[in-house]
Amino acid sequence: MPAKTKVQDEQEAIRWLREGKSYAWMVEKYLEKYNIQTTTSMWATFRHRKGLDLRITRDADLIPWEVKEEHRWQYPLVMLRFEARRRAGHELKEADLSRLTSWKAERESTGTVVYYAPQTEDGFFYVPREASDTDLIREPIASLRRQSTSAASDSEPLS
Repeated sequence: MPAKTKVQDEQEAIRWLREGKSYAWMVEKYLEKYNIQTTTSMWATFRHRKGLDLRITRDADLIPWEVKEEHRWQYPLVMLRFEARRRAGHELKEADLSRLTSWKAERESTGTVVYYAPQTEDGFFYVPREASDTDLIREPIASLRRQSTSAASDSEPLS
């Protein structure tokens, strides 16, 4: 006997996921449209079971660190996530693209790159660009480099 599912129309749900609808949007829509309470984790599981692409973009070149929990929402990291999505060909919301453009222009005009020091309270800093800095970040020493590119600590779902 097939397992019970809250998903009323699989093709509709798949279409929403492919359109980039956020899990939160889908939770709201299902409650409104079908009067069925769902969760974001239910939609993530549905996506996985259907073999659909992940919603996260990982870029170990832009975010090579194992980022501590308390630093995961700091502005420099958020901007690096946006840039990773942009480089991967994902469309950014207009407001996010505007923020990213301004942030990158500021890095250029101030001659700074992002540096991560996990042992500090602030975590992320802007430091003067050096000749060895070839991107938006200062490369970490080997001991601070993320061990596995499958770790999701650096990325968040596209919304």
